[in-house]
Amino acid sequence: MTTAASITATGPGHEGDSPYALSHLDALESEGVHIFREVAGEFERPVILFSGGKDSIVMLHLALKAFAPAAVPFSLLHIDTGHNFPEVLDYRDRTVERHGLRLHVAHVQDFIDRGELRERPDGTRNPLQTVPLLDAIEKNRFDAVFGGGRRDEEKARAKERVFSLRDEFGGWDPRRQRPELWQLYNGKHSPGEHVRVFPLSNWTELDVWQYIAREKIELPAIYYAHEREVFGRSGMWLAPGEWGGPKEGETLERRQVRYRTVGDMSCTGAVDSDADTIEAVIAEIAASRLTERGATRADDKLSEAAMEDRKREGYF
Repeated sequence: MTTAASITATGPGHEGDSPYALSHLDALESEGVHIFREVAGEFERPVILFSGGKDSIVMLHLALKAFAPAAVPFSLLHIDTGHNFPEVLDYRDRTVERHGLRLHVAHVQDFIDRGELRERPDGTRNPLQTVPLLDAIEKNRFDAVFGGGRRDEEKARAKERVFSLRDEFGGWDPRRQRPELWQLYNGKHSPGEHVRVFPLSNWTELDVWQYIAREKIELPAIYYAHEREVFGRSGMWLAPGEWGGPKEGETLERRQVRYRTVGDMSCTGAVDSDADTIEAVIAEIAASRLTERGATRADDKLSEAAMEDRKREGYF
């Protein structure tokens, strides 16, 4: 006789699986696929934010699964700061070509050239992405915008629902968050408003990497340990670039590093690591006590509420 306690499923298609249960990765995948299909049925002009970072890569993988064998019915949107890692941009373009996707790119540099944005003294352009993002949403009339944010990354993101209503200025108000009982999502919005959608909300960094391993998903090489020129600043190893580093007194050195998260080169730090395989990366993350943003994103360290302040202004 089989009892509930004896069921140790690993999910459909895996050796030793049970028809009565899913592994946690299968459950997360099923939830993500459900969210993509809900948005497809409820909104007119959704778009997927795609930077070539690991979370947006997993998000696109879920979208491909959700609509297979048909094509993904959404285009992609990338806000290019001009300070992106070349390896990531190359991966982005190869992915778009491989899957026959349509890519919109909004360039921060264009807004600086027109005088609509000004360079920051610290050289980072990550906070400057908000204006190009909102401009692209308005011009293309996107009513649902998929993002790869996860609740485990940062406390402001932990407050956000899967369907996050944004006002006519793109701003986020935590008081307007809607209940999402039984995976029922409310996409109702007024003209000019839109909804940010986060299919990976309930995933952790470890979940993401375990899923990448299981699905054999290709990533940009900088996510794995490699030798690179870096310099130390504010407790992080940063890559040199035209954005303003290294400064006087900051010395370049070659180190074995990898990136846990990928954003603007000016504020995304590398970590010392020998993890050059996916198995080694998973073991390293399992032992870590810091989230990837907490360990390597300088823009989140500007103040105690840096992320929440940016989200209220329309940030990702």
